[in-house]
Order: sequence, then structure tokens, then C-alpha cells
Amino acid sequence: MSETTVPLPRSLPVRLTRLYGGLALYGLGIALQVESSLGNGPWDVFHQGLGLRLGLSIGTVIIVVGALVMLLWIPLRQRPGFGTLSNVVFVGLFADAWIALLPTPGHLVLQSAYVALAVTSIALATLLYIGAGMGAGPRDGIMTGLVRLGLSVRLARSLMEVTVLAAGWLLGGRIGVGTLVFALAIGPLTQVFTRWFPLR
Repeated sequence: MSETTVPLPRSLPVRLTRLYGGLALYGLGIALQVESSLGNGPWDVFHQGLGLRLGLSIGTVIIVVGALVMLLWIPLRQRPGFGTLSNVVFVGLFADAWIALLPTPGHLVLQSAYVALAVTSIALATLLYIGAGMGAGPRDGIMTGLVRLGLSVRLARSLMEVTVLAAGWLLGGRIGVGTLVFALAIGPLTQVFTRWFPLR
């Protein structure tokens, strides 16, 4: 899935609203999953583990890693857009802001609800910011770059997810049932939301 497969809104204000609404919602999803303490998505296992080692917030690490990941776009001949640069900066800022605002759930039922809301938020956020048509996220650009080199989407995505998950676990990032739920549910939920934000 790429921004070229999404029917783009013509109005710039609408596109900007979708972009920044999507990034804010993505940050909320990350915060919900982190605060659930039931396990993060693969990239955020890595972000959290690195943050623990460096003494940085997960949002700060998201920003730094996003910027560093974009260096890999150069040999892959990927071109960032305005949305790409916004993604690098604002997802981390939104994640830290939401973590500061959200109460930490103390019961398994509430923790589970956080995970469900997290995956739902991230699935919807993905379609919103991609639907703005202003550039893929930095991590998505690596995947599309690997596909251009001849890898299948599934293999490229799997290599990325397994690599960052293993590295994050070794660094101390939290893996748990929430990680499994994210891995199994994010694709189908994103597909469900294409009913409201159809792909061509």
C-alpha cells in the first residue's frame, strides 16, 4: 500500500487535516499500547528499549530513529515528502504528550482495552496520513525501497519487523500479549477501515 493507491482529497486544508490528524492519532495509539504494559508493537519495542538504555523518552527516540532511518532512503533512492518530515517530528511529540496525559490502567480489563484502542487508532491513523498523499512515513519508505530492490512486500515487512523486535527485546523493550495482538490485528483492521477510506 502506498500513497499513490489512495484517492487524494483535492483541498490542501483537508489533506493537512488528514495528515496531522493521522499523526496525532498514531501518537495516541503508541501511547495507549505503551501505557497498557502488555507489550508494544515491534518498532515501539525497539524505541522503548533504546529509550531505556539512553535515558530518553520513547517519543524522543521515535524522532531520532525516524531521522536516522531516513538516511537509509538515500541508497534506496526514496524521496521524502512534506508528510514524511512531519511524521519524523510529530509522531514522537504526540506520543510523549499522550503518555503524559493518559492515566496508567491498573486492571487487566482496562489494560486490554488500551491495547484494543491502540491497534484501532494506529490502523485508522495509517490510512489518514497516507491518504493525505504527502509522503510515506520514514519506516514505510524503507519497506517500499526494499520492494523496489526485488523483495516482496511480505518479506520486506517481515524482515523489518523481526529485526527491530529482536533488537528491542535485547535492549529491554516490553514484549507481551499486546505485541501479538498488534501483529495479528493491525493488517485486518487497516483493511476494515478502507471501507471509509477506500484504496484503488
